[in-house]
This record gives sequence, structure tokens and C-alpha cells, in this order.
Amino acid sequence: MTQFENAQVLKENIENQREQIFTQLKEIVSFNSVHSDPNLLEDYAGAKEWVKETLTNAGLTVSEFAAEDGTTNFIGTRKGSEGAPKVLLYSHFDVVPSGPLDLWDTNPFELTERDAGHGTRWYGRGAADCKGNLVMHLAALRAVEASGDTTLNLTYVVEGSEEMGGGALSALIKDKPELFDADVILIADSGNASVGTPTLTTTLRGGGQVTVTVDTLEGAVHSGQYGGAAPDAVAALVRVLDTLRDEHGRTVIDGVNTTANWKGEPYDPETFRSDAGILDGVDIMGDGDNPASMLWSRPAISITGFTSTPVAEALNAVPATASAKLNLRVPAGLEANDVAEKLKQHLINHTPWGAKITVEIDDINQPFSTDITGPAMSTLASCLSAAYEGKDLVTEGSGGSIPLCTELIEVNPEAELALYGVEEPLTVIHSANESVDPNEIRDIATAEALFLLNYTK
Repeated sequence: MTQFENAQVLKENIENQREQIFTQLKEIVSFNSVHSDPNLLEDYAGAKEWVKETLTNAGLTVSEFAAEDGTTNFIGTRKGSEGAPKVLLYSHFDVVPSGPLDLWDTNPFELTERDAGHGTRWYGRGAADCKGNLVMHLAALRAVEASGDTTLNLTYVVEGSEEMGGGALSALIKDKPELFDADVILIADSGNASVGTPTLTTTLRGGGQVTVTVDTLEGAVHSGQYGGAAPDAVAALVRVLDTLRDEHGRTVIDGVNTTANWKGEPYDPETFRSDAGILDGVDIMGDGDNPASMLWSRPAISITGFTSTPVAEALNAVPATASAKLNLRVPAGLEANDVAEKLKQHLINHTPWGAKITVEIDDINQPFSTDITGPAMSTLASCLSAAYEGKDLVTEGSGGSIPLCTELIEVNPEAELALYGVEEPLTVIHSANESVDPNEIRDIATAEALFLLNYTK
């Protein structure tokens, strides 16, 4: 039987699991498993028990690792043949908050099937990120077992606080690296460039949080009496922040290369416009630069918060202080600490009128890139192509940061790592009406099952 024919058999098996996949996803989505929210301890506990029981029922030997911060991580193992490759699977069961419920068309904690103009999709918080990937792994394992099982040695890591930084899992990797021993690492916390396009993510941006504060006066003063001559802190901060972009919106940081071009699959500008929800008539940043370069090859700075006098409380006064929170993203090939320090110096150098500026840098994490030319990744690429009816594999970057990738490679320096999954632009992860295409669960699970059945060292 050819690999493609084998893929069809596996796909039919997983298609026949659709009701079971929906039921499992419905069960785990029902738990509002936001980590560290004291009001959601019962939901988090329920999700933990579900994961433990489900992994056990899947035939894995399950170990539970609880941390002092309330985090729980699970590691399920299944022994294969002596000397066979060791494969580590990963997903997480915690989610980001749902946000205002009135922005959702249906209850975010009740998985709902409907067609909202993009074909049949399943809606709910975590349906894609990352509970959809969790049940995808389970579906793949069932298909593998039905096909005679794999000889590979399997480890399945299910994290409980990825959305809050994953500190407990990082500590566990550092303290007990032997638990994460692997030749191949399959991280299911990403997805395809578009529905039906087999994709591997090859780079992740690192970055950090930067808080910048400008002070100009001992206190706010009357704008009628002093405005025009007294230095306005808000105006000073706006002016310095404006130096971080050129006239076309490209990021600019003194001393940092911000002009690199993406060498992989380009991102169709109109598709990007639709994916990002850019309003009609509003330009994409750059002057014809492909969005892929802007997203995955260059640093980026987003102003994620700004503090001065709220509009509703505005007074006729010259502001004495203003602050902004900047989210810095750093592409593979650059060092995050270096870029952050150069950003800090840029802000200081461009502060006007002798205003006093303070810049604080936090939460630095490094960018990541993975080589997909090794034997395991070449096999996985073929499996993804076969699962998608022979379509060519594409590669893309991701603006998100997953420090876990770097941590796992540090303890497994010879391992090959893949980043993929059921997420794609229509899933709108972290937003209201998050959803997953059930066919993406089927097809990614097919590719993974095909890999587990066919890969040999």
C-alpha cells in the first residue's frame, strides 16, 4: 500500500471518529480552564481530571505534576520497541479568558456546530487553541492503534498554563530533563496558512514588554495659563513613539536591521487584509512589502497600552506625565535582549525637549527557528502532503512566541522539531467566536497518524 493510499485509510478512520472527536472537544471546552483565576478553580480542576482520565483511557501511563502556583502538567507515556525513536507530542489545556460574552454569538463554553459563511465549524473558547489540538492527538493515536499501532516510543505532554507563560513546565524541563527525552518533537500549537493548505511553521518571533514613561512637569498645570510654553508630556511621548515607524508604517529601530525579507511562502496581501480584518481604504503597513516579511523577518512594535488623562476625565490642563506599553517582537536571526536594549536607547535618543524618560524592559524571550530538512521532518512533510490529497507543503513564520520550543531543544539538541496544528486564520484564536474546522482536525490527525506509523530512524 502506498503512503497516499495509507493516508486515505487513516482519513476514513478519523472521519468515522467525528462524533467522538466532537464529544471529547465539547467536554473539554465546557471547562473555562483559565489558569490562576481564583474564580475558576473548579473549572480548572475539572479540566485537569478530564485530561488525566482521557490520557489514561488512551492507553498512556500518566504522571501528574502539580506546582505551587496551582499549575498542573501531565506527561503520558507509551513504550514502543527497544531502540525505536522517541517521539514527544505536545498540546495544552488552559485557555485565555473569553472576554465579554456579548461579543460571542454562542456560549463560549458550549461547543456549537454551525456554518457562519466558511463551511461547518465548531465554535468555543479553546476549540482551536489548544483543545482542538489536544483532541487531534487523541484521534491520531486511536487511528494508529486501529492500524496495528506504532513501534515508536511516545511521550505526550499536556501543559496547564501555556497561556500564562508556562513557568511551571519550564521549571519541570529544567529539573527533570529526562522526562522530555526525545528524538522528534511534535508541537501542536500552530496551524495551516489557510484551510486545506498543509503547513509547517519554521520560525517564531521572540520579544518582550517595554514600558516607557515621559515626565515633563512637577504636576499638571492650567492650559490657559501655561499651555503653549509648558512641555506637554503626552505630546512628547507621541512624538518619540512616532519615530518608531517610517512614513509607510515600517518599524524603525536605530542600529537594528528592520528591512529583511521572508524567504519562504509569501503571504497574499488581500488574504492578509481579510485575515487581519483591515478596514476598507486602510493601508497594509509597508510600501508594497510582502506581509510575510513584515510579520516574520523584521522586528515589530505594537503600542498595546497608553496612559494619560482619560477622555471622560479631561481637564483644561497640560499633562505632566504619560506612559505607554510596547510589545516588541523579534524575528529569528536577531537576539531579543540586544534588540530590546537598542529600542530603549532609540527611545531615549529621540525624546524631545529634554523631557525625562524612563524605559523598563520585561519578559524577554528569544526567537526560534527550526530546520525541516532532517529525516523526521522530511517524513512529516510527506505525510502532511499525503493527508491533504497531495498538495505541496508550505512553510510560514509565526508572530507568536513559544519559549517551550527553545527549552525542549536545549535538552534535546539533536532532536528534530515540528510546529503545526489545527489552527488557521479563520480560527481567530484569543478572540470572540473562536472556532475550528473539523476537517482540519481530521487531516492534521491523519498526517500525524501516518507519521507515527511510518517513521523509522
